[in-house]
Amino acid sequence: MELCRRLARGNICRFIRMGGWITRPSYRRVPAALAPLLPRYGNVRRGAGRNLSAAQVGRRDRPRSKRGRKGERYSMSDQQSATPDYTMGFSEEMLESLRRYTAEASAAYLLPYLRPGLRVLDFGCGPGTISVGLANAVAPGELYGVDMEESQIELARSVALASGQDNVIFRVGDVADLQFEDGFFDVAHCHNVLMHIPDTAAVLAEVKRVLKPGGIIGCREMICGSCFTYPDFGVIRQAWDMFEDLLAADDGHPQMGRELKTHFHEAGFTNVHMTSSIDVYSAPADVDFIHGFANTWFLSPEITEAAIKYGAATEALIDAIRDAYDSWRVHPGAWCGLAFGEAVAGKP
Repeated sequence: MELCRRLARGNICRFIRMGGWITRPSYRRVPAALAPLLPRYGNVRRGAGRNLSAAQVGRRDRPRSKRGRKGERYSMSDQQSATPDYTMGFSEEMLESLRRYTAEASAAYLLPYLRPGLRVLDFGCGPGTISVGLANAVAPGELYGVDMEESQIELARSVALASGQDNVIFRVGDVADLQFEDGFFDVAHCHNVLMHIPDTAAVLAEVKRVLKPGGIIGCREMICGSCFTYPDFGVIRQAWDMFEDLLAADDGHPQMGRELKTHFHEAGFTNVHMTSSIDVYSAPADVDFIHGFANTWFLSPEITEAAIKYGAATEALIDAIRDAYDSWRVHPGAWCGLAFGEAVAGKP
């Protein structure tokens, strides 16, 4: 906790602010492989991204220029393609990580609750690779994907087009101020979103508002403290510890997967059902991917220089972590697991 307080007082917080790296022009040079762990939502403290219309991210008492299908509210500009502004690009590590996030792999806990004809909200939908699978499960029902980042929405639309999924609507927006009428959705879903949101209660209250009575919410969130690498060489776990400290310093929740049941109960959801799962990286290609991920994030100059400057790490520790990952990559027993908590609950 002392580390978190020191980080919070220093400029590093402005550098590592998980909600700002993608959306603020001065922080555009984020290692691309980090993107799957970054937020894909409107931050409740700072509002949504740049250049959004009032109908996209404004408070509900702001005027709407147009009403679309029953229950949804948006401006005419919502249906126009946004210009991609993701200047850091998509590395091979990033593209590989996106391919891993599918409904079958990352929302298997929720799929049994879906049936044709339901209307689904995917808040913080990111590139839509999970969204299209959920949309397929409820067709001819509809899925609405909301994300604060225009480039992610552009990519999601491309993913939907490539998959032939025509019952999806992707739109830039703020998950803290959803532009839908009360009781519009049957199901709400998110993946690795709540862990980055300081005011979890505010977002869950908004999601609950747009759910129908009897509707359900399903969330899958990382449990950073349970993620592991084997063999660890006595040091790799400290890279994860550094990530947890930085996330906590920005009022994030590195153990959100463990906390979901409590948050759901406090938000007034009922019949909370918890499960857990681990994303396993064991095949040679998986090991290479994780090694590249570590070097483009844990060991990137953006992270290591700031961590050393503000006391989150030492040069000796960074060197030891780098050497450990190199040794891990060629070890015949190398594998790792990312742990998640999964929760499904109902709105009374």
